[in-house]
Amino acid sequence: MLTQPENSRAGFVALIGEPNAGKSTLLNRMVGAKVSIVTHKVQTTRARIRGVALEGASQIVFVDTPGLFRPRRRLDRAMVAAAWSGAADADVVVLLIEAHRGLTEGVEAILEALNERAPDRPVALAINKIDRVKSEALLALTEKLNAAYPFTKTFMISAERGHGVDHLREWLAQEVPAGPWLYPEDQIADLPMRMIAAEITREKLTLRLHQELPYQLTVETESWEERKDGTVRIDQLIYVIRDGHKGIVLGNKGETIKAVSQASRAELTEFLGRTVHLFLQVKVRPNWLEERERFSEMGLDFNDGD
Repeated sequence: MLTQPENSRAGFVALIGEPNAGKSTLLNRMVGAKVSIVTHKVQTTRARIRGVALEGASQIVFVDTPGLFRPRRRLDRAMVAAAWSGAADADVVVLLIEAHRGLTEGVEAILEALNERAPDRPVALAINKIDRVKSEALLALTEKLNAAYPFTKTFMISAERGHGVDHLREWLAQEVPAGPWLYPEDQIADLPMRMIAAEITREKLTLRLHQELPYQLTVETESWEERKDGTVRIDQLIYVIRDGHKGIVLGNKGETIKAVSQASRAELTEFLGRTVHLFLQVKVRPNWLEERERFSEMGLDFNDGD
């Protein structure tokens, strides 16, 4: 049984926007812990990652969706489908816009689709990265965006620095429906630990590697062994699509994979609060982007890529 406060509220909030708009950063800030990978590269979030935040008597379940963009491959199409599914299923939608980029063609396409995909949902506008533009430009952008779509509320935030995030969370706490909490009080995410561990390693790979390669690899946690001494052994597979990519991931004399392993192990140890023994293996799997099982591991629907 969950311990419930009086007048409890609980609901789902979908964070949507173009790639790199700051959704993962905002999710981590709201939850108060890292549950979604954050890199400077676009399209790094693949699955709908749920993070759980408490605000007073309200439990807010955030859905960090993949960025909305024009899909080219099966994986892209499945990611975009997951994003719109997250918006349609949510009680409230928050659209993140980058202040310095403004009303782009991509944002216009999202606004157009919102009417069709989430017609009866309250949609809040969160203009992110406000420290990058002057206040006059922000006011002009706010007017322009609100003229383009009937947003329920507008917020000026910096997800990275935390500015305005508390006000957004407080508003969302009142917007989610009255009802019992959906998760235990101490749970911050509903992703399996195996998937969180794989995402952490994928983040380290994405930060180390360049250009297209991060989008052509995936990480799966093959085994998770709880040891008697309180430590955990985690074995992970890194799938790449060609031999040349395997060499890049391994690096000269194994330097790259060693650095990735060390960084991932350190973060996993901190996240779990106990010693982690991490073992990484790189495998060439030319068609992993077309394998149903790989999509299931990422929490995506293979058929959405059709």
